[in-house]
Amino acid sequence: MEAPVGPAPGGPPESHPYHHPAAGWGAAKSVTKFLAREGTYVDGPRAVLRMNHEDGGFDCPGCAWPDDLKGLRLDICENGIKHVTWEMTRKRVGREFFAAHSVSELSRWSDFALEDQGRLTEPMVYDAATDHYVPISWKDAFELAGRTLRELDDPNQASFYTSGRLGNEATFLYQLMARELGTNNMPDCSNMCHEASGRALYTALGTSKGTVDLKDWETTDALFILGVNAASNAPRMLTALAEAYKRGAQIVHINPLVEAAATRTIIPHDFADMALFHSTRTSTLNLQPRIGGDMALLRGLAKAVLEQEKTDPKAVDHEFIKRYTAGFEDYRALCEATTWEEIERQSEVPRADILKAARVYGDADRSIVSWCLGVTQHEHGVDTVREIVNLLLLRGNLGREGAGPSPVRGHSNVQGNRTCGINHRPDESFLDRLGEVCGFEPPRARGMDTVATIEAMHRGEVKVFVAMGGNFAMAAPDTPYTFEGLRACELTVQVSTKLNRSHLVHGRQALILPCLGRTEKDHQRTGVQSTSVEDSMSMVHLSVGMKRPASSHLLSEPAVIAGMARAALPDSATPWEWYVEDYDRIRDTMAQVLDGFEDFNRRVRLPLGFRIRQPARELVFLTPSGRAEFSVAPLPDVIPAPGTLALGTMRSHDQWNTTIYSDNDRYRGIRNLRTLVFMNTDDMRERGIEQFDPVDITSTARDGSTRSLHGYLAVPYDIPRGCAAGYMPEMNVLCAIGDYSTQSDQPIMKHLKVTVDRAS
Repeated sequence: MEAPVGPAPGGPPESHPYHHPAAGWGAAKSVTKFLAREGTYVDGPRAVLRMNHEDGGFDCPGCAWPDDLKGLRLDICENGIKHVTWEMTRKRVGREFFAAHSVSELSRWSDFALEDQGRLTEPMVYDAATDHYVPISWKDAFELAGRTLRELDDPNQASFYTSGRLGNEATFLYQLMARELGTNNMPDCSNMCHEASGRALYTALGTSKGTVDLKDWETTDALFILGVNAASNAPRMLTALAEAYKRGAQIVHINPLVEAAATRTIIPHDFADMALFHSTRTSTLNLQPRIGGDMALLRGLAKAVLEQEKTDPKAVDHEFIKRYTAGFEDYRALCEATTWEEIERQSEVPRADILKAARVYGDADRSIVSWCLGVTQHEHGVDTVREIVNLLLLRGNLGREGAGPSPVRGHSNVQGNRTCGINHRPDESFLDRLGEVCGFEPPRARGMDTVATIEAMHRGEVKVFVAMGGNFAMAAPDTPYTFEGLRACELTVQVSTKLNRSHLVHGRQALILPCLGRTEKDHQRTGVQSTSVEDSMSMVHLSVGMKRPASSHLLSEPAVIAGMARAALPDSATPWEWYVEDYDRIRDTMAQVLDGFEDFNRRVRLPLGFRIRQPARELVFLTPSGRAEFSVAPLPDVIPAPGTLALGTMRSHDQWNTTIYSDNDRYRGIRNLRTLVFMNTDDMRERGIEQFDPVDITSTARDGSTRSLHGYLAVPYDIPRGCAAGYMPEMNVLCAIGDYSTQSDQPIMKHLKVTVDRAS
């Protein structure tokens, strides 16, 4: 790390247990302060009244939680408002700023200070002679990018990254450009987040997505929530949890930390509850497995269900299993062979508590299992998601209302990016249709994902890196190694709205190309354009900006992509400029290429958009057997070696991905501190560590190499023995580039092997 991430602390570090409801007045107070700090007294409230509206509103650029099915007029949350306000700031970063500050100087600034300068206003190019970014025209910027791409010896020397917030239309053009160039090198943030979910669901069910929607959440009897801090990562889920509790549904949270979302909440748009300070519980049971122990706990639930069958013939849905599944008998034998002693040892959850959760599952007619990165960012992430599917199949919790798997996507339209072609492992059928409709022969070789791209940069095999949004340098693992890879590139291109670390960790040549934000009006030749997005439950709807662009020099994401594409592919028959004039034209082409997007332009204009068909929801399984597949993976050994801890990285509450709003974490009771490690009090006592003692944290990679952070402060927390936790992106340095799952290729950010010692 070359500079701090968060702002300068506003005082000494503080740690106090948080006993208040999630959201409620704490969220209202935080939002009010944030609006005042950003000076968005008018635009902020206007945005609140337009965000997530199905009739001409814009989609929140934060999380991918679905919009309310009833057209709720205040379907908003604290983090969504902060994210939008951060984008709508009045602060600007133009040529005068870059003239005053060299890249070397800016590299010493905190990540907070960089983004806090405001919106980028015009394209800039790095001048190595002066170490400053200087203005460049759009024409010359596109020519520089295009010429560098054209002159590559092999198109696979380029890699095209997507952060997740790119609209569907821009996504389609982006992958089309890369594939016309001749590469499937399309890493994206899913490679670091939900790749395990997609691979597991595809193998088990023939679909890489969850099968449930919000209506299912409104009708289910039991919710099992694994590895997610919903109050910060998907705050609008709190509404669904509160409503489920009110109607009598059982809600089981499974997480090493009992997060605020797993206690109680006051929904801000429930004015009566706000006025009366009346909170609603959001859980009926909390279980705290050790880090990585989710799979053992799930196996315990399945084992208990199978044992219940001895006294309750309806405990297992044999009719469903017989008609729709394969591999049940092998799975039954595996559960019987897995002892309760091993389940308790690996999960760190007593058998009695697992049986309580199993009773909830057995008594419920319809159950949903929902999960996030706490499940996926492990070596055995694919096996764990498949174990979720196993559990659902046992009781026929698939293909009917109120039941099924429900992964929580953490970034707006990250699922849409994958649906619309951002995939380094594309299906042959997709490539066939793309080539037929668009008139070219797409490359067939598998491309590089995030980790492979970084490693190829180091070998000199990736020379051009293009990033559509995000902050790749900080989001990726093994921070110094990633920095070295980026600096080895011939050209890095960052399409962004605000200044961040990735603009300063660049190739020998570098471009900053500023684009419109989700909140801004997109004027093209045929009028104001709309873009479509897909939420985490496969609903596709339109988003229309409401605000004048931050600068007259900004281009839309489709226009930036089309400009680069034409410069890189001067003889391309693709009508890039014609597409940008009217996004309906892009959607018409997408309708011919993408399954589920038929009649796209009409259906996306329906009041709530449309839902992409999920065959598995209809009990149609596109697997080799034509059935839902049980899996029989052995339990992994997740018990830390003596003297070591299992450390998981996470976000603070006042943070969105790599964007840091403050050094506070309200829901965990932290103020003025990010460089911390949460520890079990017994682990601290064993090491002679007191609260706020400085400690050194050292990780050991698979190859035996070590990485360290020094002077972090220890904070006691309710977390299982042998476990620790701290904030990304600061702790990404501890995850070696080679420490990725052999099942999903995801960096194992949630399961690092570390030692924690008092600082010398």
